[in-house]
Amino acid sequence: SFVCRDIASIAKYAMLHNYEYSILKDYLPGPYCFILNATREVPKNVQTGRKQVGIRVPDHAVSMALIEELGGPIISSTAARADNAPHVDPMELDSDFPGLDLVLDGGPGGISPTSIIDLTGPTPKVVRVGAGDVTPFLET
Repeated sequence: SFVCRDIASIAKYAMLHNYEYSILKDYLPGPYCFILNATREVPKNVQTGRKQVGIRVPDHAVSMALIEELGGPIISSTAARADNAPHVDPMELDSDFPGLDLVLDGGPGGISPTSIIDLTGPTPKVVRVGAGDVTPFLET
């Protein structure tokens, strides 16, 4: 997924129409990753076969400072353990993933991953329940 500074910067990497924009406006920044249709600006090696991309705008000072300093979005991935337990302490990454060049200690993380919401269809679809309320996205 791309971790972006704000909704305006998302439009370079994902197609935003009124439907997607109104949802993003209400839920970002926050603990959500939204799956959107990718634009041609997304490198092929980070797209799924369906030409989609995950987009996040976190509510985290360290992530936002890193994005600001680099001048653009960063690519993010979940660092999962074999038992799917979350990494809460950044120093665990160093021992669980030997060979990392850098671990940026932004403090302890939460125990819930982001919620993933797919906005590529006619209605939102919850892909993963995590942090953040997904109730508005559940089909009734």
